Amino acid sequence: MEKAKVYFTKEVSPDALVKMYEALGVELPGKVAVKLHSGEQGNKNYLRPEFVEKLVQRVNGTVVECNTAYPGARDTTEKHQKLMAEHGWSKYFDVDIMDSEGPDIKLDIPNGKQIKKNYVGRHMANYDSMLVLSHFKGHAMGGFGGALKQLSIGCASSYGKSYIHGAGEVKESIFGTDQLQFVTSMGDAASSVHKYFNGHIVYINCMVNISIDCDCDGNASDPCMADIGILASTDPVAIDEACLDLVYNSTDPGKDKLIHRIEEKLGETIIDVAISNGTGTKDYELINID
Repeated sequence: MEKAKVYFTKEVSPDALVKMYEALGVELPGKVAVKLHSGEQGNKNYLRPEFVEKLVQRVNGTVVECNTAYPGARDTTEKHQKLMAEHGWSKYFDVDIMDSEGPDIKLDIPNGKQIKKNYVGRHMANYDSMLVLSHFKGHAMGGFGGALKQLSIGCASSYGKSYIHGAGEVKESIFGTDQLQFVTSMGDAASSVHKYFNGHIVYINCMVNISIDCDCDGNASDPCMADIGILASTDPVAIDEACLDLVYNSTDPGKDKLIHRIEEKLGETIIDVAISNGTGTKDYELINID
């Protein structure tokens, strides 16, 4: 298999985001969904709308999100829309909560290791292509959050999130599922969304504000590592693998906290499962962009 191309720059700026998208040589067609994390109430690490404004305008995109499966400021459409307005998203962009109405779209995963179907927001059908704009950081349950996490938990409806967290069952609590089954379900779900867009999907990972916690945590830990840069690829496996390699090869002493979180939660399993589903490759070429 040909090596996946992953583009990298140390520059962290709104202009660098646009530059990295253009380095891919891809123009996303039709109506473009920009999947990002809007940030839980109280979170200080999420990417800000001012930072991504030029990129979203460049693709003429609509910012999309889905409701959470846990109690908080984003567990209903009304509360989620209110918080997105408070965080500035509605000021800058058209915003769409993809599971604001049902029924969900069911995506089949015939080769799934743990789950054979995935439930995503109904409004996903309104888009021709997707830009997955991820804030790379740790995650209290998945180990790390990058492109594959955005594809799986991020694009799942509230019901779909519960289904992934329950490894194929919807339980009263999203907590307590066998860890390996959970991260395996994430890898399965990620593959289904990547395949849904059939090549009309690209990935940008921002390695900034690198905390051990996700943007879904209202009391997330402060960043444990210095900013590293921005990566772009058409392969979600390769871009996440490149981010992990940059962490492991870093000389930043704070990396130990993040690596512990990744390994404790079996985070790399999501990559291996996505590969087994034919989603991407770990074999990549890192191309520096000045």
